[in-house]
This record gives sequence, structure tokens and C-alpha cells, in this order.
Amino acid sequence: MTSPAASLADTVQNAASTPEKEQPYGALGLKSDEYAKIREILGRRPTSGELAMYSVMWSEHCSYKSSKIYLRQFGQKVSDEMKTRLMVGMGQNAGVVDVGQGWAVTFKVESHNHPSYIEPFQGAATGVGGIVRDIISMGARPVAVMDQLRFGAIDHPDTARVVHGVTSGISFYANCLGLPNIGGETVFDAVYQGNPLVNALAVGVLRHEDLKLANASGVGNKVVLFGARTGGDGIGGASILASDTFADGGPTKRPAVQVGDPFAEKVLIECCLELYKAELVEAIQDLGAAGISCATSELAANGNSGMKVELSKVLLRDPSLTPEEILMSESQERMMAIVAPEKLDAFLAVVAKWDVETSVLGEVTGDGRLVIDWHGERIVDVDPSTVAVDGPVYERPVAYPTWIDALQADSASALPRSSDPATLRDQFTRLLASPNLADTSWITNQYDYFVLGNTALSFPDDAGMIRVDEESGLGFSIATDCNGRYCQLDPYQGARLALAEAYRNVAVTGAAPTAVTDCLNFGSPENPEVMWQFSQAVEGLADACLEIGIPVTGGNVSFYNQTGDAPIFPTPVVGVLGIIDDVAARIPSGWQDAGENLYLLGITREELDGSAWADTIHDHLGGRPPQVDLAGEKRLGELLRAASDQSLVSSAHDLSAGGLGQALAEGVLRFGVGARVWLTEIMERDGVDAATALFSESTGRVIVSVPREEDVKFRGLCAGRGYPVLRIGVTDPAADGEEAALEVQGVFTLPISELRAVSTATLPAAFGATVTEPAA
Repeated sequence: MTSPAASLADTVQNAASTPEKEQPYGALGLKSDEYAKIREILGRRPTSGELAMYSVMWSEHCSYKSSKIYLRQFGQKVSDEMKTRLMVGMGQNAGVVDVGQGWAVTFKVESHNHPSYIEPFQGAATGVGGIVRDIISMGARPVAVMDQLRFGAIDHPDTARVVHGVTSGISFYANCLGLPNIGGETVFDAVYQGNPLVNALAVGVLRHEDLKLANASGVGNKVVLFGARTGGDGIGGASILASDTFADGGPTKRPAVQVGDPFAEKVLIECCLELYKAELVEAIQDLGAAGISCATSELAANGNSGMKVELSKVLLRDPSLTPEEILMSESQERMMAIVAPEKLDAFLAVVAKWDVETSVLGEVTGDGRLVIDWHGERIVDVDPSTVAVDGPVYERPVAYPTWIDALQADSASALPRSSDPATLRDQFTRLLASPNLADTSWITNQYDYFVLGNTALSFPDDAGMIRVDEESGLGFSIATDCNGRYCQLDPYQGARLALAEAYRNVAVTGAAPTAVTDCLNFGSPENPEVMWQFSQAVEGLADACLEIGIPVTGGNVSFYNQTGDAPIFPTPVVGVLGIIDDVAARIPSGWQDAGENLYLLGITREELDGSAWADTIHDHLGGRPPQVDLAGEKRLGELLRAASDQSLVSSAHDLSAGGLGQALAEGVLRFGVGARVWLTEIMERDGVDAATALFSESTGRVIVSVPREEDVKFRGLCAGRGYPVLRIGVTDPAADGEEAALEVQGVFTLPISELRAVSTATLPAAFGATVTEPAA
């Protein structure tokens, strides 16, 4: 006898006998030709369940249909050197890198942009939860998170809503999981007003032998869904929310945002790690975008196998859900495991111990078909590869932007540059107080940096650092960067600059940059000018990785980041992971002792196009971004590593947004030790004026402090490696009865208390008082 629920289902038999039935493919995000292709693949119309699966898995968010032809470069432009530490590359849930001594690190960054505009708290929270589950699914213990945030103008009435929600969501979820938040970036710009970017990165640690892959193989192995129950939240998130633009009317599509429960995820982490330790799992996949549709089709396709599932066995929070809704739901805190029959009882005992709800849905078959039944009635019968792998591949029209030549011709070199000390002092303090350079403690103090006890570096250092092994001190450093203004001027060069800055931020900690993850945030792929920006950025990043010798291990593409016809700036966020043999040798970003020499590594050029100075002082964007010498960046990284190994430098800080002036301010603010600096030698050697010396954003530059007893050795190291170096100052004790200060000789002197007041006032003025101590 057929159950009432089954009688409502659209079965395969019914689909074959009713070819004329109209289906709402457009509302699910499919184009007419895509729907026609599905009918061609199946030889009939799809059932409602199949239509749901194809719609989410063929969405831009899941299938990369507009980006695949470009992303292939990351696998093609690879040298043997780049593969030496790569254990898992693109195509799995996250990349995995061998860091030595039998340890591996897995890391990845993903976007949760649209949900974070509609429902900022849950959008950001579930972004953290989703990326953490990607890390768990590789067999790793998550050890840290980071976030890369882009908000609208700081004074816009809607910005506070998004900022409060996003930062609360990130801190709530990560703090509840007990994971330190060790870095990231925050940018305010009107171009992100209707489309903020919330990119979340997670990193995990595992032993080599614990590596897990998302491949379902082994006929007769069981398919097990465990974790939270499936609900109605997040239905169509991938296809309808993440793969479309916002209309001008503002936030909509609220039901497509998932709801997170970090306590359920914390239990899930510990449960998974016990399952791995007991070797009870053959393969595993987290349920993120596209939910059960994704997990079943990807596991089956990756394993070159088939799978039979009884969908009615899925445990539900909402019993009224239809089969299609169950297949599309993106409810959080769920995992799917492939378990050998003889290990099933032991598996069930572990999940019961952790009080994690579990249902055995079906088994792996050898027929190459993904078959899903609903109360015994067949509602899906497909080749899983057609769902998960062989989706549409588009060569979207590409057009050179009509506006870019005029933008590049409008160089900042035409802007007035003053040599008047009072004017330079004013511009310096205005930059320090600007939203993108001001102190971010208002955000970062909501995060716990030190939980788990392995954090070696965190905010406000240039990169985060985590100890992997307590005995040896082995660790990793990680930094993420992107300057969307540079990318708007030249997306090819902008992507290269993002890699160079993240690479340099890792290098200044004393770590060896080793691998890359990326989150490529762009406007609509249906806009040919956006596709030109995307193609240029991917080519630039792939070329740069080959040149500098580190591979892309995986990442994420986020399209449709625009409101109406106005796309965001191209924002290809680049994360670089580096290895350090002993975190005790780490280098902080600010000096702690007076009487040390300050050296500037690198050359300063008149490179103010796209700079923070041009933006803050002149409200200007135009020209060409700075040059980047990747071979030089690599030499700089090796020099810094040698200096770290020989304990020749006590601090190192990269120069990027805001130039030397900002780096000096951050250097004195880090530990409250003053500095006396002179610009004359930079101006003479490099042929630049005082404003350029202070505010240029030339690349390949780092400021280091060197104890006097190591001065000769340090100079010898730089000479031996042929890297430009110039002594530009000394760290300065406070005079008797006076306060420590930053003195730029002949230009200005500012007490540290004034610098701190200027830097820390901006975000609280917009969003309220700062939490005084970091979360614990």
C-alpha cells in the first residue's frame, strides 16, 4: 500500500508518463536551455526531486559554470616545486599541505556574502560553520578561523545593521566552537553598500594518515546522515540566493538563509574526530551548499560508484517538508559518511555516545546510478556525474571595459603633494583615522584569539600564527589580503598584488610561504565587463603563483555581487599559508625595545595611484596600481627567514595601505615604544618627495627593528642577498617626564597617546563603545 506522503511525490514513472507537465525551472534558477539539457540527459522530463537537485548543483555557486574555463589555469600553471608539499589540491572540500614531522594543515576560504546582507547575524555565523565543516571533512581538527569583511560606507545608515550583525555572528559561532579568530581584514567602501562581502577562512591540523576524502566507493557500504535534523532553512540558498543579484529594493529572500547552532557543531567536531581515530569512516562529506543533493551526488561521482538512498529516513525538524525541500535544504551542522557494514554498529555507538542523531539512508551500489526513493517510490534516478561534475560550462561574453582607459589615465600623480610639515602632519593623522586604516579593536575584541592555547600571533600582527606541535614548536602562519581599489584599476595586476601582500605578511612573521587559497568575489558573470575583470584576475593570480612558486590548493568563486547594474570592485581575496619550524622564533610586527635601529627594506617609488592617501585626502581613484616584482618578494621572504633563523631582527612589519607613515604608526602603537625617523635618505636615494616617502604604496618593502649588537650581521645579510636596505631611524625611549612619541624629523612629532586616540576613535564613533578586552 502506498503511503499518503508517497502519493504526493512526483515519481520517475510519473515523469516518464507526463512529459508535457510544466515545471518551475525558472523560479529555481535554471535557464530554458539548461532545463532542455536536463531533459536530454534523462530522456524524459525530470521529476520534481531531480529538478531540485539539478537546479542547486548546476547553480553558479555549486557548478562554477561561468568560471571553470578560467580556474583550470590553477592546475595547469604548476611547477614540480609547487607540488612538493601539496597533499590534496583543488576538487576536494579543502586543500591539504604537508608541514613536516608527519603533520598536515588543511585550509580554505569561502564566501557567505548574500546571506550576510539579508540576515547578517545568521549569514555570517553559518558562513563560519560551513567552512569549519569543510575542514572537519578532511579528517582534521579545526584550530583557527579568520574573516575577510567588506562593508559599505561607514557613515551610511544601513552599514551599522550589517556590521553589528556580521561581527556578532562570527564571534558567536567561532567563540562557541572554541576556535581562535587569528586575523583577517575589514574594508569600508560605498561600492559594497548593497552587497557586503563576508568571506570566512578555517584551518585545521591532522596527521598524514588521518586524511579523509569525499569519495563513496565499496559496494554495500552504508550511507549515513548524522548531525542536526533537516529543516526548512536555507532552501535554495545556492541556486536562488547565491547565484543571483540583489534588486535595488533591498534585502529579500530571507527564508533562503540558514540558521546555525555552534553547540551542535562543536559536538559534531568531537564526534567526527573520534570516528576518524577509530577508523570507522570510509569517506565523508559535509552538507553545505545544496545539502543532500550535493553530498549524495558528489560522493557517488567522486567514487565512480552508485548510491541508493531512502529519503524518508532523513530525520526532520519540520515534518511538512516535501522531498524536493529535503533535497535542497541547507540546514547546518550535518555530515554524510560512508561506513563499511561491519563497522556500522561501532559507528552508531560513537554517535550515540555524543548524542548525535543519525539515520542510515542507504548504501553504495556499483551501477553508476544515484537512486533516491521516497517511501519506497522512486523520485530520483540519475547518473551522479551529470549532477555534480558534468554541469554546464559557459564561455560567457568578455568585453574590455569602456571606462577603464579613462580611469587608468587619471593618475594620482596630478594630485597636489605638499612638503609643508603642518600639512603632512594633518594628512598623516587623517589617514590613521580613516575607516580602513584605523584600529579595528571594535571588531576584533569581540573574538577570542587565544582559546586552545596555541595562538602565537594574532591581531594586530601582520599574520596569524598557530602552533601545531607542542613538543617541537612546529607551526603555521596565515594571512589574507586584497585591495579592491587596485583590482578596479587593473584586475590582473590587482590579483598579483593581493598575492604579494599576503605572501609578504606571512614572510614578516618568519614563516616560509607555502600554499594559497582564494575567494574570488565579482559582479554578475552575465556582464561581459565583469567577465573580463574575472578572467584577468584569475590569469594574474595563476601567473603570480607560478612565478613565486606556491600552488593554489582550492577556494571559492562568488559571482552576482552587485545591486542592480552596479557591480562591486573585483575583490579576489588571497590567503597564503606559511610554515615555521618553531613558533618561538616568530617575529612580531612592532618593536618592543628602545635603542634599536630601524631599517627600510626595498625601494620607494612615486606609486600613489589607488592608494589610501589618494582616497582619504583627495577622494580619488585612478591611474595604475603599484608595480610588483614577485622574484623580489621571494628574495625578501628568504632574507626575512634567514634573519629570523639567526635572530637578527626583533620586529618586522610590511608596508602596504598607507605606506611608510601607517607602518610607523602601527609599529609604535603595537607595544607603545616610540621611534625617531628621518625621511631625507629615502628622498635622496629614491628621488621622491616627503609626501611620497610617507604615503607611497610601493611593494616589496618591510620595516624591521634590529638590536644594535646584530647591526653588522644584518647589514651583511642584506648585502649578501643584494636586497636594498636603508637605516631610517631608531626606536626611542621616552625622555624623563615625557611621553614616548613618533618623531618624523623635520616634519612632525606625535605622542603615542595622541596616535592611539586618533586611531581608536573611528569605529566606536560609528558603532558604539569597544569591548575593552578580547573575548575569552
